[in-house]
Amino acid sequence: MLMLFVSIGINAQTVLNNNKGLQLSLKGGFDVKPMYQNNTPFIDYKGNWMAGITANYYFNNWLGMGIDGDFLENNPQSKYSTSNLIYSGFSINTLNLQENHITRTFAGIGPSFRYLRNDKWSLELNLRGGISNIKGGYTLLQGQIPTSPTPSPIDLNFHAGYDAKNVISSKASIQFNYFFTKAFGVNLGVYHINHFEVPESVNSTTGIASGYYNQTAKESGNIVDLNPMIRKDPCNCNISSVGVYAGIVFRFPQKSKTKIVEQVKAVCNVCGCKLSITARDKYTKEILPETDVVLVNGAGQIVNTGKTNSFGVVVFEQVSPKNYIIKGSLNATNLEEVSLSESEFQNCMNNSGVISKEIIYGDRNFIIKGRAFECNTTTPIAGINVVLENKDLAVKKSTVTDAQGNFLLQLPEKGEYDLYGRMEKYFSQIEKVSANDYNRDKNLFVKLEMCAEKFECGKALGLKNILFDLDKYEIKEIAKVELNRLVVFMKTNPKVQVEVGSHTDCRSSNDYNKTLSQNRANASVNYIVSQGIDRNRITGKGYGETVLLNECADGVNCTEAQHSINRRTEMKVICPEK
Repeated sequence: MLMLFVSIGINAQTVLNNNKGLQLSLKGGFDVKPMYQNNTPFIDYKGNWMAGITANYYFNNWLGMGIDGDFLENNPQSKYSTSNLIYSGFSINTLNLQENHITRTFAGIGPSFRYLRNDKWSLELNLRGGISNIKGGYTLLQGQIPTSPTPSPIDLNFHAGYDAKNVISSKASIQFNYFFTKAFGVNLGVYHINHFEVPESVNSTTGIASGYYNQTAKESGNIVDLNPMIRKDPCNCNISSVGVYAGIVFRFPQKSKTKIVEQVKAVCNVCGCKLSITARDKYTKEILPETDVVLVNGAGQIVNTGKTNSFGVVVFEQVSPKNYIIKGSLNATNLEEVSLSESEFQNCMNNSGVISKEIIYGDRNFIIKGRAFECNTTTPIAGINVVLENKDLAVKKSTVTDAQGNFLLQLPEKGEYDLYGRMEKYFSQIEKVSANDYNRDKNLFVKLEMCAEKFECGKALGLKNILFDLDKYEIKEIAKVELNRLVVFMKTNPKVQVEVGSHTDCRSSNDYNKTLSQNRANASVNYIVSQGIDRNRITGKGYGETVLLNECADGVNCTEAQHSINRRTEMKVICPEK
């Protein structure tokens, strides 16, 4: 990300004449998700408000140094169940709860990186290192046991809180600024702050940092354990949080000399203007990264090519004044062409030497933005052929994943489709994609993931939803969807031979289960053969109850859920004989 900001910032230097100077941001917001890693399972730390100030001094358009000061507040809340508590046979019916808020102050210094689009808005990445003070958080849920002659107190849930000073901390924030004038604007941002090895307080009377009683729910009530879980040693554990904020921003740029500005204008009049092109969807108005853009002159010659960045923008430097056509293409679909006339270059110096244009994607099809993984892993599959198909509509589209398993496919605006992969030694899932679940006026990209299992010779792979009626072996419609996966796999791997195995649970006799499972395996084989697979390549075997996956054998009392684990259909590639 740092390299991205640096690269964009360098390009921006030729857009804005002078942006060296001080920038001050005042902000307030909400600390959304605090995380206190202090092993207090019955205390939940809630977010609360925050306020801060950031001062950056930029040495040029993209690089600066800054300081941050922040004040954050969080609220610890006891989650300990207080309903019908019983301790050693006594009911705890008098409860007292204390919850003190936590304050965190942070001061840090570090580099700032800035992307300038124009004089109106900018995007910043601020990195800070510094120290923090953390105070408060004392939490106590105390009950009274009605013993004789006087009630006895019991601390059900306790944490001594914090009183830590000069804690090493770090912070990162991304801030968007929009300026109404040269000097004044508004900001919107997100941050992540981390405090390292924060020491807890210890109760001066009991010598305890935290403690709680576990409880067990029974019909008689919530039974409180006799022995508390006590921790005397303070935990030097991290505290972190993320948050959002908004505020106002002031800019105090150094004044540029007229002579320098005139020199820049003279140079740009010779070399041409910068052309900034944004690709955008016609219906959702969202920006379009990875869009191919070409600039064509009046003679039909391509004079510049590029691809939009993550902000949907591509910039062509030093475009000389002429008539042009701007063309674009996203996923092999052309965008609407835009013309650029020579007269538009005359006023570009009044806009810091930049001409801005938009090209529009007007196709009504969705774009599937997907990734392919090996099932049950995070390993991407490169080079797998991804197919989108609807046989009833005679629609079939395909593409190949890149090195990271990414792929793009056009999805028609209406209809339901199968999405699957084809690649040797891979057994792909079939994902159901319904375009009817999306609204093209609100969505362009449909994000999906698909997976495929890499088979090993002799290893069984489960087939889901191969269900049969009781004592029956006719193939149901829901089973055909899963068997079609096997058909695709065998067509993709034409030399592979497969065994379809059917298994039952232990109920009924061994002979009956053996016959029933064989009939079900034969039915699965017959269906696959009916889809164009040579019968010599596939066999069916009924295992009955001989290969159980758990202890539910004859004479063992098991639940229906445990029996259902053993009722399954599997496929495995038959190993060639050595």
